[in-house]
Amino acid sequence: MIACEDTRTSWVLLNRYEIKKPLLSFHSHSGAPKVDKIISELKNGKNIALISDAGTPGISDPGYVLIKEAILQWIDVVPVPWVTAFTTALMWSGMQMNHFLYLWFLPVKKGRQTLFKKLVERKEETVVIYESVHRIIKTLHEIGQYFWSEHHIVVGRELTKKFEEFQRWSVNEVIEYFENKEGKPKGEFVVMF
Repeated sequence: MIACEDTRTSWVLLNRYEIKKPLLSFHSHSGAPKVDKIISELKNGKNIALISDAGTPGISDPGYVLIKEAILQWIDVVPVPWVTAFTTALMWSGMQMNHFLYLWFLPVKKGRQTLFKKLVERKEETVVIYESVHRIIKTLHEIGQYFWSEHHIVVGRELTKKFEEFQRWSVNEVIEYFENKEGKPKGEFVVMF
C-alpha cells in the first residue's frame, strides 16, 4: 500500500513506472483517525510506503506525524531519501552551508516582524525559507527592509521541475526581476538570505 498526499498526483508517477499498488491519501488534514488506520495496517503486517507530492516525506509535509507515531509504536521506519527543495536550493546557492537556519514558511501575520528582527542578529547563518506565490514579492520587500536593499539573496523557483530557475542577486534586483517578469510569478519558492 502507498500513503500519499494526493492520489491524483501520485498516480502520474506510479503509472510512469507501472507500479500498481493501492493508494491511501495522507495529507495535512488527515488527522488522528487516518494515522491510526495506517498504524493498524502496519501492525497487521502490511508494508506501507509514504510518498510526498514533491520532496522528501517528513520534510515540510505531514509525513512526520505518521513517522513519529510509527516509531512510538516500535514499527520499523526505513527512509529512502529523495531531494527536497530547500537542500537542493542550498547546494546550488553558493551561500554558507555549514551553518544554516531552515524555517519552512514564515508566519503570515502574528510574529512575522519579531522573527525578522531576530534574524537580522543571526548574520553568520544562511536563512532558508519557503514562500508561496501569493507572498513572494511582499516577503522580498520585507527582507530588503530588515536587512538592506543590496543584501545578497538567492531565490529558487520550481526546483527539480521543468521550469526550475535560480536568481542570485541583491534583494532589489530579485524584486525587479519578479515584478517585471512577463506574467505573475508562479510556483513554489525557496528564499535564502
